[in-house]
Amino acid sequence: MPHSQLSHRFSVAPMLDWTDKHCRYFHRLLSQHAVLYTEMVTTGAIIYGQGDYLGFNEEEHPLVVQLGGSDPVDMARCAKLCEERGYDAININVGCPSDRVQNGMFGACLMAQPQRVADCVKAMADAVDIPVTVKSRIGIDELDSYQFLVDFIGTISEAGCQQFIVHARKAWLNGLSPKENREIPPLDYLRVYQLKQDFPQLDISINGGIKTVDDCLGHLQHVDGVMVGREVYTNPLLLAEIDQAIYQDNRVVPTPHQVVELMIPYIERQMATGSRFWHIARHMLGLFQGVPGARLWRRHLSEVGHLPDSGPQVLLDALAKVPNR
Repeated sequence: MPHSQLSHRFSVAPMLDWTDKHCRYFHRLLSQHAVLYTEMVTTGAIIYGQGDYLGFNEEEHPLVVQLGGSDPVDMARCAKLCEERGYDAININVGCPSDRVQNGMFGACLMAQPQRVADCVKAMADAVDIPVTVKSRIGIDELDSYQFLVDFIGTISEAGCQQFIVHARKAWLNGLSPKENREIPPLDYLRVYQLKQDFPQLDISINGGIKTVDDCLGHLQHVDGVMVGREVYTNPLLLAEIDQAIYQDNRVVPTPHQVVELMIPYIERQMATGSRFWHIARHMLGLFQGVPGARLWRRHLSEVGHLPDSGPQVLLDALAKVPNR
């Protein structure tokens, strides 16, 4: 029985070292509707790690946790833990091409093992009542025909996955760094559009190279959702347009100056429990992208923000350098 789906019309991609809970809290101030993702967390970290890898702020919902792993028993166990913590959905990483990921037998190399992914999906879907989704590429290495992609999606949807996020590039597992894998293999949006036509019953989101709200609206003519990663991180004001443009919600979005002020109490609370100022403020560097004063804001934050005694005042000092219109 398919679990009810999360509306994925717009989501922010899971990005390692970037989309932590501080980043997500900040992003949520700019959009009430965008679906947010955790960084990928491995089953090994959850089961054997010393830290709490599943913590988040209640304000972050709707929130999806992305798991890395390939053992159905471990994946089901972690899925259950994620559901108990209150996540809205669980996503399996079948798209990350880094060596570290391949050695752990998860990420894009799993595209070569659709049955294993299907077994994970089935075990997880049997264990939880929240949606289990898959994020993949359009292919890997020489396995990059459209038929390969159709067979891959078909096998996994039969196991109970109804929602797919497809990065419209293939991944080269050898010879390209993760950064190069985001830039060098050409984008093939038409292949993802075709997938939606051939699997109309599935919820298909597209990811890769999407930079503007107009880009998003164009893709939404062909697929169910768009996922944006680096552009949202480097230019967070993109998020401020999403609720109105994509969700037809006309509520007033806080201005960038107001967002900074709204972050102050959060930073104070987090610092009181041991978080460092810079670990939060670093996600805000791009907030004034394209606005007069943006460079002075970035420079002040970068130069002063990482010092050990930095706190919310650094943010206010940087803010004073940006004219408030």
